[in-house]
Amino acid sequence: MTVPLDRHYLVELQVSEERVSQLRRIVAAHLRHWSLELHIRPVCRGVEELLTNVHRHVGGDNKCVVELRWSGRHLTVSVADNSSEMPRLLSSGGGGLSRVMALSHSWGTCRTLDGKVVWFTRYAEAPRSSDLLPRAPLPGVREFLLPPASEPSEPSEPSERSEASESYEPSEPALV
Repeated sequence: MTVPLDRHYLVELQVSEERVSQLRRIVAAHLRHWSLELHIRPVCRGVEELLTNVHRHVGGDNKCVVELRWSGRHLTVSVADNSSEMPRLLSSGGGGLSRVMALSHSWGTCRTLDGKVVWFTRYAEAPRSSDLLPRAPLPGVREFLLPPASEPSEPSEPSERSEASESYEPSEPALV
């Protein structure tokens, strides 16, 4: 399945604390552009965790590649680096991969020829527009109090008039 160009983002960067916050803002901008506002917070938090892990465990001298890919149903975020050391999910939890696991629907790692890739996905279906047309405004009090518009003129021949069209005036006031 091919992904349209506007649904794919790839950047290679040198990991540092400043770059992590920069990339977080870039990822948020792409998610807004794709109308995935509901996913900004968890996805950015997951990206931050993966980049912090690269900075902490691989070192600041290594470059990494961050990739966002949205299929229209699933958003996949991957971070590839050139370290051969595979990450481990610690039983103590609290951060790192355990946080990524909590923020995503699926995640994993994959060894590559150059190092490894750590990825996570979130179910992110495209928002649906309701395609509703705006309704005409309801009449205000002013329009409600106005007398009705005049009716067409009376028929010219008296034979065309019916008794129902005669005006009716009750002898007693009606109770409402």
